[in-house]
Amino acid sequence: MSATCCITERKEAMVIKSLELETVCGITSTIPQNDKIEMAFWGRSNVGKSSLINTLLNRKSFARISSQPGKTQTINYYNINDLCYMVDLPGYGYAKVSREVAAKWMKMIEKYLDTSEALRVVFLLIDIRHEPSANDIKMYQMLLNKGFNPLIIATKADKVSKNVRNKNIAIIRKKLEAVEGTPIIPFSSHTREGKEEVWEYIDYFVNEISL
Repeated sequence: MSATCCITERKEAMVIKSLELETVCGITSTIPQNDKIEMAFWGRSNVGKSSLINTLLNRKSFARISSQPGKTQTINYYNINDLCYMVDLPGYGYAKVSREVAAKWMKMIEKYLDTSEALRVVFLLIDIRHEPSANDIKMYQMLLNKGFNPLIIATKADKVSKNVRNKNIAIIRKKLEAVEGTPIIPFSSHTREGKEEVWEYIDYFVNEISL
């Protein structure tokens, strides 16, 4: 299921009227089958996933932020306007958990990716300051193999100069061997750069892609 899309008409971003952490799934939980579109957010631990979600939702601490990697250990479903779900997936590559626990987290995530009938797009977060890690590349290829074409969000864009940013985005694209035309969106939770562009894609999937 391809997630590449073309935003041809500028529209105002969705106004958030209601917001609820509706479902939390752990390792032994049953994955819910929702009747509203789901958009998942994924990346390595401490890449800025919770900060991104809070920025998108205009909340300071709705999604829990921590300087300690690996804080998100469940699949969290945020119901927005009773219209769609943002799904926060546990980060990968966290070294301070056992291989056994990490394997269980990955099994839970793969179960979600394989069984959710409402999932239409995965936003994969990559730290713009560094080359994609081996795990980043592995997870990107896994998503492609499962039929998704992830949209890339290059986080922490405020931490690098414009020249370095453009160079690093090119490196991200090359190292991932990204599908031609895949958007790579520079994003900063501090300056809110990229927020509007991410919302344009969210609005597209909500308005244009049916279940």
